[in-house]
Amino acid sequence: EVQLVESGGGLVQPGGSLRLSCAASGFTFDDYAMSWVRQAPGKGLEWVSAISWNGGSTFYAESMKGRFTISRDNAKNTLYLQMNSLKSEDTAVYYCAKEGVRYYYTEGYSHGYDYWGQGTQVTVSS
Repeated sequence: EVQLVESGGGLVQPGGSLRLSCAASGFTFDDYAMSWVRQAPGKGLEWVSAISWNGGSTFYAESMKGRFTISRDNAKNTLYLQMNSLKSEDTAVYYCAKEGVRYYYTEGYSHGYDYWGQGTQVTVSS
C-alpha cells in the first residue's frame, strides 16, 4: 500500500523557516519523481516544486525560487521542502504528491500524480 505522510508544518512568523518532510512507503521511492503542491484557504491547488527520481533535477514555481529548496533522501524514502523567508501568502496546506509514471518528471503541475499525502498545515503569521 502506497503511503505518503507529511510532517513539519506549524506556525511560524514572517521571515521564518520550516522544513517539511514526506515519508514514503509501499513503492520504489527512487523510481519516481515527487512534487510539493499547496492549497491556501479558499483557493485551488498550487504547484510548489518538483524533483526528479534521483534528485538531479529540481523545479520551482516562480514565487518560491530562492526561498524554497526541494530535496530527497532515497536511502530514507523521504522527500523534503526547506522553506525560508516565509511570507503570509505561503500559508496553506502542503501536500506531497507522487508522479504516476516511473522515470518521468516535468516542470509544473503534473496531471499524472497518482498518490497524495494527507497534507501538513503551514501558517505564517505574527
